[in-house]
Amino acid sequence: MVRGGGPDSPIPVRKTSSPPPTIESVFSSLPVPSYFLTPFVFLTYNSAKMLIYTDIVSGDEIVADTFNLVPNKEFDILWECDCRKYLKRANEDFQLEGANPSAEDGEDDGGEGEATMVHDIEDQFRLVWLKAEDGAKPSKESYKTHIKSYLKKLHKNAAAGFAKADDPEAAEKAWKTKAAGAMKKIISNWDNYDVLMGQSMDGDAMHVLIDFREDGVTPYATVWADGLKEIKV
Repeated sequence: MVRGGGPDSPIPVRKTSSPPPTIESVFSSLPVPSYFLTPFVFLTYNSAKMLIYTDIVSGDEIVADTFNLVPNKEFDILWECDCRKYLKRANEDFQLEGANPSAEDGEDDGGEGEATMVHDIEDQFRLVWLKAEDGAKPSKESYKTHIKSYLKKLHKNAAAGFAKADDPEAAEKAWKTKAAGAMKKIISNWDNYDVLMGQSMDGDAMHVLIDFREDGVTPYATVWADGLKEIKV
């Protein structure tokens, strides 16, 4: 017996089914829970390391790459970074960029403490400002004596770089020329600098020098590139 309709009845046609879904297609169509993403976000965050630069002589922290250090246009042996000056009361924490000073002042108990002018680089890295009005700023002659001895330390630290150059002798000669020019530049501008030292106040270590840009309102710090050691944190 023939099941179904007669000879004129339409014969059902089996539709071709789609191929079975793959595991990848199933999972790609599902929403991803936030906790699956968290480890990847965490890893990305941790991969962004900050660089702290310490003094090769004293070990004091001097600056970080968050200050956007750039070589001096004349002598790349010197690095520069723009900074800020602001008033700070005694025992007041460093004010982060974008904070509202008036709001913070309103929360202060009585506003006690004398306000003093500080540089942000000084505040963040606990540098010591050798103020001229306090008689703490070294004289030009005193700095000349210091820098001659200090440049010997920088030369020793830069020696490894000379050895890696195609022409070590030429590289060393170029370094000495830049160092002499940079020293002359600093000494000629000495009276305009605010002079800072590391927290330990090691007399043999680097002096951080702060002057104003051509606009007269933007302070910038100058440091010796070969006087710094890079540390990832």
